[in-house]
Amino acid sequence: MKTRTPPAQDTGHSTPSNVWKLRTDAWEYLGFAAKQLTCAAGVDLDRKGLLAEAERQLRILESIEAYWAVPGMAHVRAVRQEFEESGYEDALSLVESVTRRFAHFTFDAGEATGQEPTHQGEDALAQDPGPATDTRARFEVLVIDDISESAREEFIAEMKRQRRHVDDFVYEINVVPTFEDAMVAVLLNPTIQACILRPGFTVPARHTLGKDLRTFLEARISPQIGTFSPMQRILHLADMLKSLRPELDLYLVADVSIEGLATLADRRFARLFRRKESMELHLSLLKGVSERYSTPFFHAVQQHSRKPAAVFHALPISRGASVAHSRWISDMGEFYGMNLLHAETSATSGGLDSLLEPVGSIRQAQELAARAFGARRSYFVTNGTSTANKIVHQSVLAPDDVVLVDRNCHKSHHYALMLAGARVAYMEAYPLDEFSFYGAVSLKTIKGMLLDYRRAGRLSEVKMITLTNCTFDGIVYDVERVMEECLAIKPDLVFLWDEAWFAFARFHPIYRRRTAMAAATALEAKFRDPQYRARVRKQRARLFDAATGEPVNDDLWLQTRLLPDPDTTRLRVYATQSTHKTLTALRQGSMIHIHDQDFANLNREAFREAYMTHTSTSPNYQILASLDIGRRQAELEGYELVQRQAYLAQSVAQAISRHRLLKKYFHVLTTLELIPAEFRETTRPMPLRDGISAMDHAWRHDEFVVDPSRLTLHIGQTGVDGDTFKHKYLMDLHGIQVNKTSRNTVLFMTNIGTSRSAVAYLIDVLVKLAEHFEAKREDMGPRERMVNKHNISGLVGMPPPLPDFSAFAQRYRTDAHTVDGDIRSAYFTSYKPTSCDYIMPRELADQVAEGREVVSAGFVTPYPPGFPVLVPGQVFTTKILDFMAALDTREIHGFDPNLGYRIIGAPGKD
Repeated sequence: MKTRTPPAQDTGHSTPSNVWKLRTDAWEYLGFAAKQLTCAAGVDLDRKGLLAEAERQLRILESIEAYWAVPGMAHVRAVRQEFEESGYEDALSLVESVTRRFAHFTFDAGEATGQEPTHQGEDALAQDPGPATDTRARFEVLVIDDISESAREEFIAEMKRQRRHVDDFVYEINVVPTFEDAMVAVLLNPTIQACILRPGFTVPARHTLGKDLRTFLEARISPQIGTFSPMQRILHLADMLKSLRPELDLYLVADVSIEGLATLADRRFARLFRRKESMELHLSLLKGVSERYSTPFFHAVQQHSRKPAAVFHALPISRGASVAHSRWISDMGEFYGMNLLHAETSATSGGLDSLLEPVGSIRQAQELAARAFGARRSYFVTNGTSTANKIVHQSVLAPDDVVLVDRNCHKSHHYALMLAGARVAYMEAYPLDEFSFYGAVSLKTIKGMLLDYRRAGRLSEVKMITLTNCTFDGIVYDVERVMEECLAIKPDLVFLWDEAWFAFARFHPIYRRRTAMAAATALEAKFRDPQYRARVRKQRARLFDAATGEPVNDDLWLQTRLLPDPDTTRLRVYATQSTHKTLTALRQGSMIHIHDQDFANLNREAFREAYMTHTSTSPNYQILASLDIGRRQAELEGYELVQRQAYLAQSVAQAISRHRLLKKYFHVLTTLELIPAEFRETTRPMPLRDGISAMDHAWRHDEFVVDPSRLTLHIGQTGVDGDTFKHKYLMDLHGIQVNKTSRNTVLFMTNIGTSRSAVAYLIDVLVKLAEHFEAKREDMGPRERMVNKHNISGLVGMPPPLPDFSAFAQRYRTDAHTVDGDIRSAYFTSYKPTSCDYIMPRELADQVAEGREVVSAGFVTPYPPGFPVLVPGQVFTTKILDFMAALDTREIHGFDPNLGYRIIGAPGKD
């Protein structure tokens, strides 16, 4: 039997998002080839093909392994030598030393090269027990310096001599000689946790860079770097490394007077050293990682569960007391485990803490979260982002404050605004009628509404803007630009960005710039820049009448890329995140992140009271602990996991587009279909598929972009609607869980837990479903074909357009020139027994056609699409009723099929 060589793989290894896959696959293929060649006796083997592919994989490794300390280039050279000398058994041994422990990065340089690790020093503390028994977490340290091979080995040996068996972690050192190589290394190698900068590095990469990486670097590195002094180059490199991965610890090692350098370093570096301070450097490297590894509250819960205690308090389940000896519910302990039950407690002392008044471990955990997510303050929330949204709204808004909000936002915002008594001005997102869901609210729409309020003399009443970033369907705002231009119109505007689906974005250099906290930090830096201030003065001379000081016509304001006045602008930015949705945390674990310059003066007490109002006095400690440990994971391996998350989604899209049968029945919607041309420069359907530089360009310049880890699959050609496809074909038949559907789409989302095998399973299931639909179509008779054609036509044709927000009834509005309404008054009107009634859709349609003003008494929310089509106080229109009549969804909140719609007032009365 002839052994077939696996098909050749893509060699486009210059794209950081897929290097992890290429590297893993290359090592695994070399193991496969060595094993086949070792066992070749009596087998009809494609020897030539195996060796040719092995050569190609070796070239891949030779182009990227230089950016890893382990197994490193020496190991690659050793493997190559064995292949060239037909030492396939030895080659297999060398490769297996890598692949055996690849997933957990538990090998060290000695093991990877097949040599015993060298450890020097007389003190037993200096002895590293070695990888065979060592379970400590390992990471890599990058040194940037242009030094000889002997100097490199000497430095590595010197740092190894500092190792002690009491060290919490073990690290390996890699050295690169140039500025560009350092940037490439931290992009490609996610195991790097610290960088040591030394003045001797040069600038151009020593290794050939692909076009994608070259373009990406050139967009960041200063074109004047050739004229920089050594210290300027060091500072610029530090800035670039931090811009790529802000979690990295940076250290500066120099021979010159480091006292003078300390002031220039400007907090870029964790610490500065002279070259001979090896032990202090070693301890600092460990301390830096230890600070990110620290989980104060998770540790406190662990310690509490291990202490003996007698409980004379609430919670019979505490320490498993009511479960362990039960004759009837012992299976609960067996299922959940006694650790969980031992960790359940009502105590707030003994190392634990109070969520409502944290002074110890919870407070420390929240401070670590603020650092990790780039916030000034962070707060844990144990009952989801719905509650987080209510806390922020109530803390900022007083009754009759006007808030501008995307009508398509999560229902928690609508309820929060009702509870706060705010006057709500709904903004329309651009519609995607063909797919029955909305995009996002254009900057032109937002600015236009602010200018409407300024023209009406009511701008001072506008307190807040609330937007969803990213949307459920993956549409991402240019957060920095939105805030920048809005603040130019109203400099004290408060922003709430609902990032329920975007917590992971902080941990990727391209995603990060479109997060609320990163954008606030970027604007704060801009406002300190003298050149930016000069641009502001020049622009404002055009936008304001010199004689009166009043703004000139609104059209000019709409057409201009506005810049706020740094002297009057206040950055007040809040973000709510469902940590549990996209990072590691138990369900309902959420966070509030704050960058509010006026928090201490204007909002501290209001926030505290709102937090008290909506937070349980019995918060779940396991949720809190999971938020703490999820933050640890995000800081230490978030970059790696988010890279994989995005790549795996793109691999699904690519498989669908290339497979004959898959592309017949399924189509992944692209940027060109989800974002109208007026809101983007890019013409690439999926920018990340074309490389990190293409994605970077789109995310820097386009008003809206699409999160590449979201795949909206159009299924119209199957003849099956989204809801049926989700429940019947995906979940019931194959156990594949998805969340959102529309009339003709299903949304798939990869996350940091998605594996390559899960992606392979999804593709396999889609192939089976495509084969099912194909076979079913071939067996159809004429009548069945006609029905199927009708079903497909209904799914791929244009349905009734998504309805805009009509208007609040006049009784709930302030004036005819602005759109806000008193949603609270309308909502509580329905509490009066005689003020509301029900009306069936047909009678309601007749009344609307006759010109009567019929007003909704509550929220009406169909799932899908999942946004309120009607809110309390809103006027019914024919367009709304047509849309509702065309829906084929099984779930509509706020509509009773037996009674109809609930309206304010009796039917037939205005």
